[in-house]
Amino acid sequence: MIKQIHKDERPYEKCLAHGPVALTNVELLAVLLRTGSKGQDVLELAQCLLGPACGNEGILNIHQLTLEQLMKIKGIGTVKAVQILCLSELTKRLAKAVAKEGLMLNSPSTIAAYYMEDMRHKKQEHMKLLMLNTKSKLLGEAHISKGTVNASLVSPRELFIKALEKNAVSIILVHNHPSGDPTPSQNDLLLTRRVQEAGELIGIELLDHIIIGNNCYTSFAEENLLS
Repeated sequence: MIKQIHKDERPYEKCLAHGPVALTNVELLAVLLRTGSKGQDVLELAQCLLGPACGNEGILNIHQLTLEQLMKIKGIGTVKAVQILCLSELTKRLAKAVAKEGLMLNSPSTIAAYYMEDMRHKKQEHMKLLMLNTKSKLLGEAHISKGTVNASLVSPRELFIKALEKNAVSIILVHNHPSGDPTPSQNDLLLTRRVQEAGELIGIELLDHIIIGNNCYTSFAEENLLS
């Protein structure tokens, strides 16, 4: 428990004295967890969660751990596992709320920033469809696929049924690469071409296809990859 730690080293007291900016990642997590377990103080537990035993991404381990994985860690029960999952979700929502302030649907960088925290931590590929009206305002978004995003699994017909239901005049595709590298694959190029050609036939323009990497992105529009 935090009370068992020498007063000068307690993260709670350190935060009161110097502010949260003075705390390390381990100390911040320890404050939120509050208690350790038998034979393990809360700082040791926090260090374990951010260390190689729980992944190789440091603080980003928090986004990668599932409920089942958390429950297997010594000192983590149901309550702490739920706390950690909620902490992960809260940080994603905070980042998205901040990004929303600068979101412009004619700016690939702001679209990428808006979806970055939602998508860059996912271990599988996910594709979203953004549907826009004549004034380039967002009518809605739809989740299209999960798993490998390629031309054989993502049907242009499915995309455009959803777009027509919203009376969209243009669309934007957004998907992630779990590898962190947003370089388009041959499947990405083929899918984009098929969607663009189908859209031209029914009068719904594909404005962009944005691939989310790890704090980076590729925009087909910016790279002149839309024919």
